[in-house]
Amino acid sequence: MRFGCCRAIQSMIPCMGWGFPQDRQRRRQNSKRTFPVATRSKEPFARPFLTLGVFAVKNPLSIAALMLIAVMAYPAHAGSGENSLIKWRGWSDDLFEVAAREGRFVLLDLEAVWCHWCHVMDDETYSKQPIADLINEKYIAVRVDQDANPDLSNRYGNWGWPATIVFAPDGTEIVKRRGFIPAPMMLSLLQAIIDDPSPGPSVVAQAEIEPADVGQLTGAQRQQLLNDYWKVYDADHGGWGNVHKFIDGPTLEYALARAAQGERLHELMARQTLTQATHLLDPAWGGVYQYSDHVDWRSPHYEKIMLSQASALRAYAFAHALWGGRNASFLEAAGNVQKYLLTRMRSADGAFYTSQDADVDAAMDGAAFYALDAKARAALGKAPVIDRNHYARENGWVIDALGALYDVTGEREVLTAAARAARWILSHRALEGGGFSHGNNDRGGPFLGDSAAMAAAFVRLYGSTGNREWLGHAEAALQFIEQHFRSARAGYVSHPVQPGAIGVFAKEVVLLEENVDLARSALRVHWYSGDERYRRMAAQAMRFLGSPTITDNRLFLHGVLLVDAEFTAEPVHITIVGHKDDARAQALHAAALRFAAGFKRVEWWDKREGPMPNPDVQYPGLNRAAAFACSNRTCSLPVFAPEDVAAAVRRLMTPESG
Repeated sequence: MRFGCCRAIQSMIPCMGWGFPQDRQRRRQNSKRTFPVATRSKEPFARPFLTLGVFAVKNPLSIAALMLIAVMAYPAHAGSGENSLIKWRGWSDDLFEVAAREGRFVLLDLEAVWCHWCHVMDDETYSKQPIADLINEKYIAVRVDQDANPDLSNRYGNWGWPATIVFAPDGTEIVKRRGFIPAPMMLSLLQAIIDDPSPGPSVVAQAEIEPADVGQLTGAQRQQLLNDYWKVYDADHGGWGNVHKFIDGPTLEYALARAAQGERLHELMARQTLTQATHLLDPAWGGVYQYSDHVDWRSPHYEKIMLSQASALRAYAFAHALWGGRNASFLEAAGNVQKYLLTRMRSADGAFYTSQDADVDAAMDGAAFYALDAKARAALGKAPVIDRNHYARENGWVIDALGALYDVTGEREVLTAAARAARWILSHRALEGGGFSHGNNDRGGPFLGDSAAMAAAFVRLYGSTGNREWLGHAEAALQFIEQHFRSARAGYVSHPVQPGAIGVFAKEVVLLEENVDLARSALRVHWYSGDERYRRMAAQAMRFLGSPTITDNRLFLHGVLLVDAEFTAEPVHITIVGHKDDARAQALHAAALRFAAGFKRVEWWDKREGPMPNPDVQYPGLNRAAAFACSNRTCSLPVFAPEDVAAAVRRLMTPESG
């Protein structure tokens, strides 16, 4: 998550002609500028949408990167409520039947609760009587919250929030527009569609995708993506790209994983980026702002999106595991995000919310509000609105991140919070067969993102606790995914095509970032369970991720590099042998969790529980708790002191060093 006024490849390319002014006054001024009125073309400034065969690629970036474009937010107001001049309705199965019967087009306004420009369109565009009259006469106007409707947001995420999509009654696309559309341009666009309903230039033919032959990158692909990884790094300011700055989880995790292997340049890049990114932290409430619209990291847009929080927490936890020592700055940054999640984004029943708006209202923007200290904010009596929906996907992200923090700190409060949220999701979002719904009233689901995020959360909890229940839930979620989301060609679809779907909705959507996340979780479950089915799932995802149609786009495919590295290697493997109520075994397990590695398998064998889920290594019977570092079914001598665990792993990883 995932963006607003345009969905440019934010930090890499300027925002497709749409700027990101810092404050609302300037944004309002910009929204009132005179724009050219289209006469012949129904799509002034239209730009193509990247689709790959039957696979729609939301963007060749991670979701975290994509989220950056939905920017500036404040609470919904009269323009989107019952006083609107436009007769808005929700998405429904009979939408196109009604459109065909009444001879209308379908106008989809795809927005986010926290999207500033969505509200500007209400104020400056949809509030105009001529526009409202034309829409009410010739269109069925549909307004959808993208966070609540992943089937639509996944299909049109590349068009930002607000995304404006116009359909013919047969479900085919006529126009796809990203971002704020000024009133004169909107009126011209609407009339142009009526005059000529043929598809405009934004509706391009989909390129066919050729799945990769094997579940890994070729050497040439790998080198090409690595070259881009180095090329787009900003050595002056940190971060990848030279426009907007943000915490991109897959990119940072790739750099940190390489740094953990002793690669100095990756270490310098990750250190610099995470140090600079602390400028995005809210010092009063905690939490990380979504991004900075300048390269100095000091010009934040103040929305707080859940994926931003989870990405930051994971990255800072990993960095502390690598370089903690006497420097506590990365742990402090992780603690800042932890505080925000546990105090402001968690409900009384333990589940986590979705997002927080940037701005308080039309009179007070985020720049003014977040300049206040905690006391002044409290005295104000109002604050940016929190979206209090409990989505399985967002909770999965947070559970995984909290588990990562627990691994390096051992703080029981953090693990308890993660486990409590997981149990809430199991109680309130579980579907028959092991998968998960998105929210209370899903439409168009189930969705891959929810089950994939929860699979990642469960496998994290298994590693953190050794509790086999969590591994069982992870396996069940993956089996549900295999049954419901596997594409016939390559990868896993974002959601199944609904029976009777017409037009573009009869085509599959396969998202890069979802397949990255799924492949990584499937590999971890494979190593923990010993079941080859999950490795085959990772290979199925990689056949999509490794397609030349994907990799030739190159830009910001560091998540693909991360999956490829994990697919072609064994994880760092540490096993604790000892009773789980034995304090010595507990200390050894905590030391194993603290070991810094990007791809890690930590197991805890209490013989009273029976054989290990993956008994690929035979451990000797000892009369006291011990730790073993293993690789390729070869293990170290037993280690009995927690402080010796890391050294044993390093010796096994670099045997030539003795």
